[in-house]
Amino acid sequence: MALLSNQRRNTARTEEGEKETEDIMEKLLKGLPWWVKWVALPVIALIVFGSLIASLVSIVVGLLFKVIVFVVLVGALVLVVKRFSGGGGGSSGSGRDW
Repeated sequence: MALLSNQRRNTARTEEGEKETEDIMEKLLKGLPWWVKWVALPVIALIVFGSLIASLVSIVVGLLFKVIVFVVLVGALVLVVKRFSGGGGGSSGSGRDW
């Protein structure tokens, strides 16, 4: 029972802390000109985190390329096997037979 009460207090403290942080950020950004909020801050973020963003994009693009190559190779393998095993002629059996 006491443990549950402590958890509720900790949750309330966490929510209060998050609210406090949001209030501080609002007050900090409220007095700045628009170009600082919409130009300078994103540019600084790109400079600081640009290499991280680029490496993540590179990993995703590389993985996508490998998946596409895998799908093409599996499709080609299925096509070759169907042609040489005699199942791809169309004269024997229906198109549903593998």
